[in-house]
Amino acid sequence: MRLRPLAAASIAVLGLGTLAACAPTDKTTDNPTVSSAAGSGTSAASSATPTCDKASLALRTAGTFTVATDNPAYEPWFSGNKPSNGKGFESAVAYAVANKLGFSNDQVKWVTASFNSVIAPTPKKFDVDINEVSISAKRKQAVDFSTGYYDVAQAVVTYKGSKIAAAKSLAALASAKLGAQVGTTSYDTITNTIKPSSRPAVFDTNDLAVQALKNHSIDGLVVDLPTGFYITAAELDSGVIVGQIPASGTPEQFGFVLEKGSKLTDCVSQAVDALRADGTLDKLKEQWLATAGNAPDLS
Repeated sequence: MRLRPLAAASIAVLGLGTLAACAPTDKTTDNPTVSSAAGSGTSAASSATPTCDKASLALRTAGTFTVATDNPAYEPWFSGNKPSNGKGFESAVAYAVANKLGFSNDQVKWVTASFNSVIAPTPKKFDVDINEVSISAKRKQAVDFSTGYYDVAQAVVTYKGSKIAAAKSLAALASAKLGAQVGTTSYDTITNTIKPSSRPAVFDTNDLAVQALKNHSIDGLVVDLPTGFYITAAELDSGVIVGQIPASGTPEQFGFVLEKGSKLTDCVSQAVDALRADGTLDKLKEQWLATAGNAPDLS
């Protein structure tokens, strides 16, 4: 989940859409329907939120919806390392949620927060964070999550000619040296699902992991599928998507991160749910993540 910003040419390679359909428009929309007992957020404290009227929201800064993400902000989730431009799936989703809550695009303020600081049990300087953070029971002990806005599939990336390039099953990956970014569900996928015979390589960022793949010091890298497509299209000269890891148990999802006990959690969840119900999330996924989903499944 950590890549270099995507060059304009690479956007074309990925077949992603243009800004036209989801660029900030300064158009506000109605708030989601809200009742005090119907919230779907994850915080017991937030369940007491009486209303999601914009004027009643407990914001960091009155009248401003403060959204955080990391720097750099990676493709295809963002574009040009500029979250405020509305390009990329997560930027577009953030603006869509803000609009649902009654904010115009110019009332959205972006701030920077590192991945590790976001999931730490510390006070937050933002209302929400969006940064490919998977919802997990362990993380819920430290922070709140909205309902999921994206269903995640993990994938294995390699290069042509590697010993796993033609792998069709998890068993065929057993002897591979795999790597992932530290603290991610991608790393958990290696240890809990693939279970290779050798210890996985751990990297502080995906940039370093990709470099290790280029140097052939690892055989494969595990990342979420859209990031895998980006790596093979724009980061590697001979990249290969080996395949998707079969899902097991509760599907993995990305969710907005909020401070533990935030009074906004229910309202953000209801906005996400409304965008899923009216098809907006599917449209944005098609626009920005269109190449995802075409990788073979590993049996």
